[in-house]
Amino acid sequence: MIDTEKDNRKMVERAILIGIQDMETTQGEAEEHLLELGELVKTMGVPVIGQMMTKLKKTTPRYLLGSGKAEEIFEHIKEEEADCVVFDYDLTPSQQRNWERLTKICVIDRQEVILDIFASRASTREASLQVELARMQYSLPRLTRAWTHLSRQRGGSKGTRGEGEQQIEVDRRIVQDSISQLKKELKQVKKHRETQRKKRNRQSMPHAAIVGYTNAGKSSLLNALANSDVLVEDKLFATLDPTTRRVELADKREILLTDTVGFVRKLPHNLVEAFKSTLEEATLADFLIITLDYSSPYIDDHWDTTLSVLKELGAEDKLKLVVFNKIDLKEDPVLMARMKALNPEYVFVSAATGKGIEALKSKISALARFETVELKLEIPPERHDIISLAYAKGKVLESEYDDDGKLNLTLKISKSLDVKFREFAIL
Repeated sequence: MIDTEKDNRKMVERAILIGIQDMETTQGEAEEHLLELGELVKTMGVPVIGQMMTKLKKTTPRYLLGSGKAEEIFEHIKEEEADCVVFDYDLTPSQQRNWERLTKICVIDRQEVILDIFASRASTREASLQVELARMQYSLPRLTRAWTHLSRQRGGSKGTRGEGEQQIEVDRRIVQDSISQLKKELKQVKKHRETQRKKRNRQSMPHAAIVGYTNAGKSSLLNALANSDVLVEDKLFATLDPTTRRVELADKREILLTDTVGFVRKLPHNLVEAFKSTLEEATLADFLIITLDYSSPYIDDHWDTTLSVLKELGAEDKLKLVVFNKIDLKEDPVLMARMKALNPEYVFVSAATGKGIEALKSKISALARFETVELKLEIPPERHDIISLAYAKGKVLESEYDDDGKLNLTLKISKSLDVKFREFAIL
């Protein structure tokens, strides 16, 4: 019953999008960003009934835009009978309040849309905590808004107005206490994640993170490589929680692949911070598999955004393999030639049809060999520390004691650790 009511509320909501072209954005870029905002709003489950594009030469404290342009937008909202306005620009808390007073309907910005999507899609305890923390931090300076968070007022119905300064102060303390508690819980979850990561590291397998723009086909790629069934949807932010699978490559070598949350333009900074422990899979991996939607007309922008986010995470210097996915949807020899120049390591695939997957496995295998070494060791019986280290940090392929009690090992180990075994190596 509850789910049906929720669906009905979503059906009656009517959103108008407001695109902003500032002095640093071209008209084409602004239109592209507005198109993506429409996809985000649809992913959120809200029908879009119209959109407007406006130029911004100078920001104003009251409405972001000038009062004349604000009135023009207000008249358009009334004509369309919209009950929600979505700005493709970050509004300050006071600007958001002023727009809601003017229009008498819910007004949100791109940041709140992304927060709402993340909140609806978080499935693990860690992701839920991270989303809730980001939402609390976002809502703290907005406690005097006429409308509560979008998820509480589907259908354009009004929320409750503030009950005076005293109640606002009480609410503010409650939110601040919640933020402190969420941070404590996240620390505990992070410790658990670090324990899981240590277990993976003990397997001494190369680890790659699949990163890239949202909806580029990262989860489909992981499924194609690992024969797994990770959730795949043709929606933005289908994956929020990192998923790691063990993949056996053509040369029987094994590697760990992690699917990560997709990147997006104008990703709210507090979400980058909140999802640091999720996105740090990219920073801790041995190398990155950057996935791009080859069929997208905005592939260049997606590439720039991906590199920008990786730089913010401190992972821009990682070894990279670029995968151009969805080649079954587009043929363009000129584009293909241009894309090859982006990175020396690349491969063209279709995760949907399987085309190029074997070539991708070969590329991954080559990078995995670069990250690990195979050693033949002869370890004296008194060096229990080295024997324990070999079993703890490496993958023992063969082991046999000789007549003198020495242990002969064939070991796969990370390049970063081979120095510890060098004196016992058999040349």
